[in-house]
This record gives sequence, C-alpha cells and structure tokens, in this order.
Amino acid sequence: MLEIRWLFPKIPLYEEVIMNATVSILAEIPEDLHESLKRYLETHPSWDQDRVFTAALSLFLLQNGIGKTPETSQSYRACARVYLESLFQYPA
Repeated sequence: MLEIRWLFPKIPLYEEVIMNATVSILAEIPEDLHESLKRYLETHPSWDQDRVFTAALSLFLLQNGIGKTPETSQSYRACARVYLESLFQYPA
C-alpha cells in the first residue's frame, strides 16, 4: 500500500463552509488505485490529487447517509457545496 497525503476543505456541521480552512489526512490506498489516479491526473491537468479526493469524499458522504435527518441537513448542504465547488473550481 502507498501512503497518500491530501488536503480537503473542512466541513463544519453547523456553520458556513470555509473553503480556505483545510485538514490534512493521511490515507493508504491500493497501489493499483494510485496508478489509475496518476494516469488520470496526467491527462487532466486542471485536476490535482487534492481536488480528486475532495470530490470523491464529498460525493461519498452525499450518497451515504448525511442529511437524512433535520439535524444533519445543514451538514448535507455544506457537503454538497464542497462537492460542487470541487467539480467546478469556484466557490458556490
């Protein structure tokens, strides 16, 4: 396994999303996935590792459970904003 470091925007639960606030995360991913990511990034210069992981993590959270209760709906909206910002590269 290769170790990958990336930064992604912090998603406060009950605050506005602050896109310049970041948290560093260390994650291990399979080498095959890392090779696929490298090939993708070589052919898509407008994307970088941080942007890919931000988009992937926020989409995962949107699809898997946050926002299903009134208490988490604000978190869902913040996560959706981060996802759209990562796709289109500008603050929503």
